[in-house]
Amino acid sequence: MKAMVINKFGGPEVFELADIPKPEVKPGYVLVRVIASSLNPFEIKLRSGLLPEFMPPFPAILNSDVSGVVVAVGENVEVLKPGDEVYGFIGGMTDENGVLAEYALVDEELLCKKPSNIDFKTAALFPLVGISAYKAIIENSRLKPGDKVLIHGAGGGVGHIAVQFAKMLNAEVYATVSNDEKAEIAEHLGADYVINYKTTDVEEYLNKYTDGKGFDVVFDTIGADNLINSFKAAKVEGLVLTTNSRVALDLTLVHHKSLTLKTIFIVLPILKKTDRSEIGNILNEMKKMIETGNLTIYRDKTEFNFSEIINAHKYYEAGGTTAKIALINDLI
Repeated sequence: MKAMVINKFGGPEVFELADIPKPEVKPGYVLVRVIASSLNPFEIKLRSGLLPEFMPPFPAILNSDVSGVVVAVGENVEVLKPGDEVYGFIGGMTDENGVLAEYALVDEELLCKKPSNIDFKTAALFPLVGISAYKAIIENSRLKPGDKVLIHGAGGGVGHIAVQFAKMLNAEVYATVSNDEKAEIAEHLGADYVINYKTTDVEEYLNKYTDGKGFDVVFDTIGADNLINSFKAAKVEGLVLTTNSRVALDLTLVHHKSLTLKTIFIVLPILKKTDRSEIGNILNEMKKMIETGNLTIYRDKTEFNFSEIINAHKYYEAGGTTAKIALINDLI
């Protein structure tokens, strides 16, 4: 089968078209004819060599988000059958390849039947960002009606899904964004207050919206050095959630304010090969929300074919994207 692979770490140009053996089904796994995927920062980091410990063996096939059609099933597959339209988050790391190919071999537990009211292209945008936001807001935020939640990067992939989940919990949502276009997205999805973090510092919006007391919950989808801003923004004994804590920081504020810091790392079930059904269960809950019209996703104005993955990575790294980038399989 045809696949876009990389044989070394480097810039976008390391991708190349290759002919590799078609995967054979095995117990618990299904073979999916891949129709679409989407681009995430995780794949940029894998390609460039920033996360070598998570890299599949060369020649490596990247990309974790997938939508497609089941064409074959292995022994012990309990739910899915040939012909089922599915979407999922399959990893594309360590010993399991991703989806930039004609077919992908996928653990059944990492898939769910595709929402019936959206196309394959839209379905493939949801998994990584949706699961990340779900685990943060629905499973770990402890938000109660009326609680104040601050979402950093609310116009981004994970952030704009998190805004919707927080509104489902009847929280009061404060969204930080970097420009007017992302502010529009956050407002449209229900954010009660939108803050341009480039023109308003933490102390200013902390005093304006909380009388200096701080937010009940802070969800930081940017993380790293921005975590300091999250620690400043959280109330005493507040909760800070983040998708990126790979950074060395002074935790004095965490101690002085008795904060709880919780990291969201959704690839653990894939890396550890345990509790993988958690992924499929979240996808199924999201499916219900999508089909009832309660959960939506923004797609960038530009999309790419799998054969154009070099250009997709260049486009992302140039900045200026406003939503998820769709990738369409043209290798079939």
